[in-house]
Amino acid sequence: MKKLSKKERQELLQKIIEDNPFLTDRELAERFNVSIQTIRLDRLELGIPEVRERTKSVASAYARLRSVNEGEVIGELLELELDKYAESYLETNKEMALQRSHIIRGHYIFAQANSLAVAVINAKGVLTGSASIKYHRIVRIGDVIKARAEVKRKEERKYFIEVRTYRGSELVFSGDFIMFAQELEEEK
Repeated sequence: MKKLSKKERQELLQKIIEDNPFLTDRELAERFNVSIQTIRLDRLELGIPEVRERTKSVASAYARLRSVNEGEVIGELLELELDKYAESYLETNKEMALQRSHIIRGHYIFAQANSLAVAVINAKGVLTGSASIKYHRIVRIGDVIKARAEVKRKEERKYFIEVRTYRGSELVFSGDFIMFAQELEEEK
């Protein structure tokens, strides 16, 4: 990596931590070829908490899940405000790719979006009614994609959810989901 100015390094640091909040100061220092102390000072200036605090905020997002269990969200849940929005990131790998092309299969990208659309709803049972989706860009092995689901409106038990997935600032997937919520006790 070429020598970056402090401003360039801090801008890139902020983006990298946004994409992967679980990186340690040591891993970041190695990535930027600077000391751990330099990373700590950069984080302090930018108001970015240390990895333990970032991990705690992710853990509290998982604690608020109602419609799915932690392992059922595809990717890592970053934020969750029930009935409002949710965010997750997914680090792609070769098991997700087409063998010959290193392109990530669409069903992984869709699964991240769909599981986020389920997770954002404050109900015990949530089903996907329909989805209108579009793939905008190719995602390759090693890309980190970040999805955001937003509840656009609610009509009784019917939720209209918009999901947008990005690689950095580039839109790679969009979907408009209609979800149905049901409290499971009613089925008895």
